[in-house]
Amino acid sequence: MDLIRRFSLCCALAAGLALLAPAAFAEQEAPQIENFTLDNGLEVVVIPDHRAPVVTHMVWYKVGSADEEPGKSGIAHFLEHLMFKGTEKYGPGVFSARIAEVGGRENAFTSYDYTAYYQQVAPDLLPEMMAMEADRMTNLILTDEVIAPERDVVIEERNSRVENEPRSLLSEEVNATLYQNHPYRFPVIGWMHEIEKLNRDDAIEFYRRHYAPNNAVLVIAGDVEPAAVRELAEETYGKVARGPELPPRLRPTEPEQNTRRTVTLNDARVGVPNFSKRWLVPSYTTAEPGAAEALDILSEVLGGGVRSRLYQELVVKQGIASSAMAYYQGTALDDTMFMVLGSPRGDATIEDVEKAIDAEVAKIAADGVTEEEVEKAKKRFVRSMIFARDEQDGMARIYGSTLTTGGTVEDIANWPDRIRAVKAEDVKAAATRWLDERRAVAAYLLPQE
Repeated sequence: MDLIRRFSLCCALAAGLALLAPAAFAEQEAPQIENFTLDNGLEVVVIPDHRAPVVTHMVWYKVGSADEEPGKSGIAHFLEHLMFKGTEKYGPGVFSARIAEVGGRENAFTSYDYTAYYQQVAPDLLPEMMAMEADRMTNLILTDEVIAPERDVVIEERNSRVENEPRSLLSEEVNATLYQNHPYRFPVIGWMHEIEKLNRDDAIEFYRRHYAPNNAVLVIAGDVEPAAVRELAEETYGKVARGPELPPRLRPTEPEQNTRRTVTLNDARVGVPNFSKRWLVPSYTTAEPGAAEALDILSEVLGGGVRSRLYQELVVKQGIASSAMAYYQGTALDDTMFMVLGSPRGDATIEDVEKAIDAEVAKIAADGVTEEEVEKAKKRFVRSMIFARDEQDGMARIYGSTLTTGGTVEDIANWPDRIRAVKAEDVKAAATRWLDERRAVAAYLLPQE
């Protein structure tokens, strides 16, 4: 099972694949998306794709680590593991064994805002997958015998992914510094001392509160017909009772941030130093109209690839960095993060890299960007949606992540037009407003002194 961490969870809408295709292709070949809601509150999205006899079946729950109770960090991810322990109808391991038997794929992942489970199989096996997934939506059986061993698995996962990875350790500390009040400051996998105390009662309470059809989104992508999927959904998920009405997902908000903060980790396991800087910025859900789109274009122009300003200046021209990029995590329920980062090369120091990155950020804030840069960035972004259709699970993830973080199917359909509407002055305004050095969090990953 995958633990998707904030740094690696890229917004699929802004993949920025630099491939060429006629813009008209987007309108001519766009799949006819079907979107409906069952009587029990389950939202369903069907994305037909008949190019291959494969179907991707994904269930997304509108709950993640940022919805956990204080002192219970990691319970969302822990329950993700426990969801494979079986029900009365399908015992432990039966679901996974069936998928392996037919040569399918499965996985699950937890993020700050959602938890998702998926299978990829032949279309004729979709009814079976839907029946099994619907069954464990509310019929999971948890015993004390499975809790301790699975908790040990999660502890080992934290050891391997975080405790043994200096970059991950630093990222946790930076998030805890960037977010002063919001639960995004807690790691998705949980703090070790709290994971060690998670128990059966915690898991059952979390499961019963959040796992229900009216708190979930079903996404089916692949070689299917919408009418047939609707019928199957009614026969399987439609029989699951509606859960209790959940209050709005209102979380603590951030106070006004007025300080520049630094986080430094010296570790003997670090070979190449790394510098990064983060700012708190609005997400697509919390931003004013056009602001998130401008931040997306800003990230692309500043550090979105080999043609970006950071790469060209630091890696190509000055030769002081082995890597340099910018990143905007736009898909989030609450205010999110904009980041720049780079690593020194040769005789250059981390101070050299930091100074050069700061100079490029300041240059955009002061002088703006060119219309040509913006137009090229917009074309790459719009084309990314076209090429995302080549990946069934990629399309499913676009819809699942958007619908569980406050977006709609219409938002996805209109996204290319909103990107096309971004102007050079919007990008400059975004840099000026949000990338303020006085409230940034700088992070330094260094070898042991």
